[in-house]
Amino acid sequence: MSLSLHLPVLVILLPLMASPLCILIDRARASWLITLIASLLSFYCSVLLLQQVQITGTISYELGGWQPPWGIEYRIDLLSAFMLILVTGLATLVLLFARYSVEQEISKLRIVPFYATLLLAIAGLTGICVSGDVFNVFVFLEISSIASYTLISMGRDRRALNAAFKYLVMGTIGATFILIGIGFLYMHTGTLNMQDLAGRLPALYDNRTIRAGFAFITVGIGLKLALFPLHLWLPNAYTYAPSVVSALLAATATKVAVYMLLRFLLNIFSLDFSLDAMPLDLILIALGSTAIISASLVAIFQVNLKRLLAYSSVAQLGYIALAIGLANHSGLTAAMLHIFNHALMKGALFLSLGAMVYKLGDAELHSSQGLIRHMPLTSVSILVGGLSLIGIPGTAGFISKWYMIQATLELGLWPLALIILAGSVLAVIYIWKIVESIFFQSPPSTVAVHEAPVSMIVPMAILAAANIYFGLNTHLTVDLADSASTLLVMGGGQ
Repeated sequence: MSLSLHLPVLVILLPLMASPLCILIDRARASWLITLIASLLSFYCSVLLLQQVQITGTISYELGGWQPPWGIEYRIDLLSAFMLILVTGLATLVLLFARYSVEQEISKLRIVPFYATLLLAIAGLTGICVSGDVFNVFVFLEISSIASYTLISMGRDRRALNAAFKYLVMGTIGATFILIGIGFLYMHTGTLNMQDLAGRLPALYDNRTIRAGFAFITVGIGLKLALFPLHLWLPNAYTYAPSVVSALLAATATKVAVYMLLRFLLNIFSLDFSLDAMPLDLILIALGSTAIISASLVAIFQVNLKRLLAYSSVAQLGYIALAIGLANHSGLTAAMLHIFNHALMKGALFLSLGAMVYKLGDAELHSSQGLIRHMPLTSVSILVGGLSLIGIPGTAGFISKWYMIQATLELGLWPLALIILAGSVLAVIYIWKIVESIFFQSPPSTVAVHEAPVSMIVPMAILAAANIYFGLNTHLTVDLADSASTLLVMGGGQ
């Protein structure tokens, strides 16, 4: 039987089966190579799945020969294929970068378990993207979350343990809320299949238990995606985690949580119920707007660059929440675009800081002084990522912010357009701090470093180039985001 028929399960199985293989072989370099190959093969499967979906439409994969809704279903539509490309592609680049960074930042005895755990995190994230069953979404979410707690705790700074514990507590609360919400839905529908739920729920929208389930799920996912003011776990987690983990979480984990939110709001429930009847649209707009301004202001005063980018991530997630809250086609398209574009810019920035940590030992602002003279490629990567974060024309960040402004103006909500612009102005301030230090200040006389190894430079360069490429050539990303938002609003890609 052709393996192409089993791509929906292979994309999860490859990292899942490679994880114990790392433990069995128990060699650091071999574990890195196994992890990289598994991620690369998973990315290849994701590309094939996207091609299949574009040609044949939504793919339904039945596990164990049981037809849905009685059996477990993996379901791939344009949005899930889009997210699979994002998760596996960014994971592959991060793992290419990881070899030297992990050898420096992780103790020798923990390197093999580190890679095994990293594979579990990737398997969990891909599982969330392909599952057509809400309980299995929860299961995969917990696999990725538990792996993430462990990975963060492996940071060399002892404060990483405190950051991991705080993330564990808040993540467990979020997971409990999600599970309670799923239980409420099951009580009145008797099904866990997403498409079956979508068919049964409209007749039950006035039921208090269904509405309570909706509220529990929304708050739980809000904790997982670090939606303001539920973001308190994120700054320390990004700051004290190993550089590779910070890059992976910033580029993929919170984006998959946003994907979950979109699935529940637009696929399982409907846009009219979620963003009108409840009404979640006003809440998302208010919280998103507050996040954009407040988190950007906090970022301005940070002297640790990883913490600065962490608060920036809270602000960028605010942009996505605001765009979803607009509840129109342009807003949803802008949200999906920003999921992809923000992954590119934060991937480039956190990998660049990882190279800086590898050479200089930390990511403090004062350590970056005159970095252009010693690490020019890393410095340019930071510059490109920063320009994209601001939304300078010609970068990927500009495209998604442009679509957001268009979406607000379509509804006549020009004050929200001003908030988006104000967020970009604040981003200019905190990015300029970094640019000034790197390009216009003299390096300390004691510093004598050179560029990071090639395996670290290549993924940084690819992501920096992608920020430029997708800022100039928007056909692929805009078309995919537009088609995915259309299918979601019409009924989840059926």
